[in-house]
Amino acid sequence: MSTDTVRAGAADEAAERRREQRGWYFYDWACSVYSTSVLTVFLGPYLTAVAKHAADADGFVHPLGVPVRAGSFFAYAVSASVILSIFVMPMAGAAADRTGRKKPLLAAAAYLGAAATTGMFFLDGDRYLLGGLLLIVANASLAVSMVLYNSYLPQIAPPEERDAVSSRGWAFGYAAGSLVLVGNLVLFTAHDSFGVSESTAVRICLASAGVWWGAFTLVPLKRLRDRRTPAASAGRASAHGWRQLAATVRDMRRQPLTLSFLLAYLIYNDGIQTVISQASVYGSEELGLSQSTLITAVLLVQVLAVGGALGMGRLARTYGAKRTILGSLVAWTLTLGAGYFLPAGAPVWFFVLASGIGLVLGGSQALSRSLFSHLVPSGKEAEYFSAYEMSDRGMSWLGPLLFGLTYQLTGSYRDAIISLVVFFVIGFVLLARVPVRRAVRDAGNPVPEMI
Repeated sequence: MSTDTVRAGAADEAAERRREQRGWYFYDWACSVYSTSVLTVFLGPYLTAVAKHAADADGFVHPLGVPVRAGSFFAYAVSASVILSIFVMPMAGAAADRTGRKKPLLAAAAYLGAAATTGMFFLDGDRYLLGGLLLIVANASLAVSMVLYNSYLPQIAPPEERDAVSSRGWAFGYAAGSLVLVGNLVLFTAHDSFGVSESTAVRICLASAGVWWGAFTLVPLKRLRDRRTPAASAGRASAHGWRQLAATVRDMRRQPLTLSFLLAYLIYNDGIQTVISQASVYGSEELGLSQSTLITAVLLVQVLAVGGALGMGRLARTYGAKRTILGSLVAWTLTLGAGYFLPAGAPVWFFVLASGIGLVLGGSQALSRSLFSHLVPSGKEAEYFSAYEMSDRGMSWLGPLLFGLTYQLTGSYRDAIISLVVFFVIGFVLLARVPVRRAVRDAGNPVPEMI
């Protein structure tokens, strides 16, 4: 084979890889709008208000006969969605690895989540149970889809490209969140001009996130390609999928350093996810900030997170992903400490806090994803990423539960927000103890020059 033929083949392979990577970025573009507009901005305060409208004289609602303070209902619903995800994600990961058919599973999860989100348009009056149900379905669907989406990363990016590719994916997501939030802000603040009530404007913003999610999912479904495994393994996926999490954890015992990293990530990312989902509730209920102020603050987070994700990706090239993540955990701890002392009714200081979150949010998550991809044995990407996703959008139930319980016991959202510091401190200590270079070698993967 001639040198020119080899070069042409390499160029074609690189072009195809770039095409897949661009398609892969677009799932972040599609689904991140749900995380931003629905989970971070609108649904928490709105569902809390709906639950309060349905509450008894003591401020409690009674789902399934259980007394729950209305202000804690949203946090508990998030925890319930995570518990459901624990049962569903391993099945998806097992089916994806053993059949190689990731795209049909990704499509099913994405469109179920998009449909549930679009259905939030009908959340009004005292329908807090409907809101909780739709939240649980949408969150669980997003978790499953992210297992499949993340598991593509080792297949579409060689080791030296993964930090950059992962960071670009997060940047795409935050850019989409920013764009849609601008439209949300216009509709919400000028709802009278559009002839709709404030409640209707919120419900339109919620539903539009589902439409966006479904529409842009078409791009990755067109660009990404399945790497199919032999058909003989297909039958095992459905037979044993529900046992996959336990099997994956047992397999990880042969990769103890990978398991150590995952444990650290489980803890510190639980704190990150809880801050994302509860910040608007804290701003509206404890600080007395208006919905338009909260939207503007989250928009600021999205804009800064684009630069933060790309900037931390560049820092990782110089200092390594592990050190960069550790630095971000210090920043998270300081940010939460500052948040405890924020004065009520002072949007400027809330914007300062939002700026701090934006600068570390995308990078800490993007680099964690790319670092974990180096620790996954070849051929087990979806299985291992199902365990990983237990934290990213799966095992993150302890944070919301702690947040909800702290508020239920103390009646103070300040106590609830400061309680989350423990996740970042413990996560920092555990991550600092992981020798990542040896972990990559033990997983049977090439060690990047800087990690």
